[in-house]
Amino acid sequence: MTRPKQAHNHRIALARLANQGIAHPTFAEAGDVVAWLGALQAQDYGGTLWAIGLRMAGATEQGIEQTIAERTIVRTWPMRGTLHFVAANDVRWMLALLAPRVIAGSVGRSRQLELDEATFARSKEVFAKALQGGKQLTRDEMLQALEQATISTTGQRGYHLLARSAQDGLICFGSRRGKQHTFALLDDWVPQTKPLARDEALAELTRRYFSGHGPATVQDLMRWAGLTAAEAKIGLEAAGKDLIHETIAERVYWLARDLPDLINGIKTTYLLPGFDEYVLGYGDRSAVLDPANAQSICPGSNGMFIPTLVIDGEVTGTWKRTFKKNAVVIEVAPFRPLTPAENHAIDAEAERYGEFLDLPVVLPHTSSP
Repeated sequence: MTRPKQAHNHRIALARLANQGIAHPTFAEAGDVVAWLGALQAQDYGGTLWAIGLRMAGATEQGIEQTIAERTIVRTWPMRGTLHFVAANDVRWMLALLAPRVIAGSVGRSRQLELDEATFARSKEVFAKALQGGKQLTRDEMLQALEQATISTTGQRGYHLLARSAQDGLICFGSRRGKQHTFALLDDWVPQTKPLARDEALAELTRRYFSGHGPATVQDLMRWAGLTAAEAKIGLEAAGKDLIHETIAERVYWLARDLPDLINGIKTTYLLPGFDEYVLGYGDRSAVLDPANAQSICPGSNGMFIPTLVIDGEVTGTWKRTFKKNAVVIEVAPFRPLTPAENHAIDAEAERYGEFLDLPVVLPHTSSP
């Protein structure tokens, strides 16, 4: 049984589809998508390429990989201790604004791993030397450099040493070498950019978030960026002239002032990757996800989000891909029975995903609960 649709949730969901660029995928460049949203969560690399591509017109996975190689977007750890893609022009001010709180919040875990500031400093010296001259090294090669310098990488120490060096603005991810990800020096990877004063950075982050994610609440912004209430207030006051707000079901939602009305006439069916901003970009997901289905997209609340089927703004099921014999098999598991028209729309979205991958699509019959 499905919940009855509440009019205000439906309106919020459709507006988010439009403002996030999902309903009207007209962006021409991957960098434009990333800059519009501010940042995209990116621990699932392939899924994030699709998160970017589905917001573009005629995008391909290979084309977005080329954008990464051209250093237009950067993969690093700017906020919440989680990998994100950010625009190259934004990476330094975002790190300066957001990473210090993440570092402060990880002191306890660092202590458990016997990582002190002296060890972090030594590891950065090792990385700087290993990557000098524009080199790009794989994770294993980076950790090997630490071991050769007698810095242990056992357990999760290696991961935390890499993340801290990225949060400090020393390294970032480079291009892939085959299927392996590499690291590079941030200063080698992207040119220096003008720093932003703290209040200016808070204003820019707030403006980006509500433009690309609105309608959303201040609490959503705080959760997404890891801001305090005081910081969110500063950002909102500074960016307020570019934003509007309205009260919906006794909650205040913010969005960009000059967004066109794109809700009417949008198509309603989408296959979104597991960590898409449409779901993860909000502290309160109830406008798009029935709480009864939350465990279906994040089993055990373990932080691993399954790709979602979205119909008429609501998360209506999950899907998975399997590669077989130069094709991709798309299987959908809806939370409710689907109509023939909905199944047809799902098939069309699956074909669109196949075009993105440049692979033929195999579509088994959609299962029903």
